[in-house]
Amino acid sequence: MTLSLGIDLGGSAIKAGAVDVADGRLVGEVTTRPTPQPATPAAVAAAVAALVAEHPEATGTVGFAFPAVVTDGVARTAANVDHGWVGCNGAELVEGATGRPCGFLNDADAAGLAEMRFGAGRGVRGSVLVLTLGTGIGTALFTNGELWANAELGHLEVRGEEAEHRASARVRSALNLSWSDWAARVNEVLDVYHRLLWPDLYIISGGVTEHWAEFGTRLKAGAPIVPAQLRQHAGVVGAATYAAGLVRRP
Repeated sequence: MTLSLGIDLGGSAIKAGAVDVADGRLVGEVTTRPTPQPATPAAVAAAVAALVAEHPEATGTVGFAFPAVVTDGVARTAANVDHGWVGCNGAELVEGATGRPCGFLNDADAAGLAEMRFGAGRGVRGSVLVLTLGTGIGTALFTNGELWANAELGHLEVRGEEAEHRASARVRSALNLSWSDWAARVNEVLDVYHRLLWPDLYIISGGVTEHWAEFGTRLKAGAPIVPAQLRQHAGVVGAATYAAGLVRRP
């Protein structure tokens, strides 16, 4: 069994884990390193190389989930990372740093692909919207299992500001919002999404799902809302599986 390595870059930490991509199973521990500040391409490449060295059991491809629009392996935006990434071929950068073939994709798309293949969206028809609530709000939109890549719905305007500037997990921490007050903000975002897209299911991902008991029942929309089964590791699993070529590349 050859294991692939999944890496998920967040605003505060980079996570990496070895994945059996046949069944989306993490093998061993997920390791983390602080996200470099500033998170320049060179600094992130060095951190990625170090993470690869920490996982000698993962000898296959490397998948890298990145918080930006990604097309053909190239980062096109940089909302929550250093602007030096715009126009950078992340796939080539990671391949050069690790000596491994790399799959480079949007982080929310990675989480969504994992949940649709192995988690809460498995076998679900119709439209599914996966949200990652973290430093920003990432979104992955699926119709009958097919991904609409790079759906950057976290930048839609809600009450005069971008959705992720109003209701991300970082905003909750920065403003010291109660779970109830924060959930009310998330509900405003969900209402906008529902009026535009009418999803049949919402899947909530990100580290904040570790506190699902505190806020999950407070979320309301016009469709069922469930936590990601892979929780905060969905991006790691999705990136590894994407790189191994077992899910369709957007």
